[in-house]
Amino acid sequence: MKIAVVTDSSSYLTQEEIAKYDLHVVSIPIMIDGQIYHEGIDITNADFYRMMRHSSQLPKTSQPEVGQMETLYDNLAAQGYDVVISIHLAATISGFINTLHTLAATKTNIKIIPYDSRITVRLMGYLAMEAGRMAQAGADVDDILARLDDLRATIDQNIIVNDLNNLVKGGRLSNASAVIGSMLNIKPLLTFDDQSDEIVAYSKVRSIKRAYLKTEERFAKAQAAADFPYRLVVLDANDPHENDLWTQDLRTRFPDLTIEQSYFGPVIGTHLGEKAMALGWIKDFAKV
Repeated sequence: MKIAVVTDSSSYLTQEEIAKYDLHVVSIPIMIDGQIYHEGIDITNADFYRMMRHSSQLPKTSQPEVGQMETLYDNLAAQGYDVVISIHLAATISGFINTLHTLAATKTNIKIIPYDSRITVRLMGYLAMEAGRMAQAGADVDDILARLDDLRATIDQNIIVNDLNNLVKGGRLSNASAVIGSMLNIKPLLTFDDQSDEIVAYSKVRSIKRAYLKTEERFAKAQAAADFPYRLVVLDANDPHENDLWTQDLRTRFPDLTIEQSYFGPVIGTHLGEKAMALGWIKDFAKV
């Protein structure tokens, strides 16, 4: 059985990783001041954040067109693939995964398995890479899905937002009333709720340094409770210098862990706003 792995551009994988694991990436459209761009294709991160900064309205994201997805799946079928594992951003962020379930029910030339990562960004990218690695090694569908379920259950993320305006305007913050108001120097800490998979605020502190410490404490508690090593990823919304500084500190504090750097591209940066930072973690799939 020949298995293809598809993901979307919010996984923020490099071209080298896409080629290495034979992944197929569909771009998510984003609209800025009436103009449609495609993440990872015709707009850079720097251009996006500059344009958003000067835009009168919050950029809008949309799902890839159903016809585009059907063409992709048909092309994979023509290439001899029997099954597609299609790994995408959380259903609580986008209705895309539900659209794919509807499309999958209509396809007869190839089996499509939509997989809700329940997350996004590079954490989702890790799932896609592991699925691609296993497919290349000849694993069957059930084994790949079981591995994805196992890894997905270990994923968590702490997000530090400097400006809640984008989250509130986009309706992506489920308990915004807890943190909206007089917020001078307040850094809200967000995460994905374990039960609902929605972005929720769980704490707030008065400086970025305290936000980092609170985040690191939360991760350290998770690592202490786990019987496996985690892999960490530091993400920034157009603030690579801050990413470098925090990563250096984390590598000093957790020298035995793999710590990578990534970013929030246009689709996710639209909702979090510029200068947001995050620490994500997942069972280190390269070690366990």
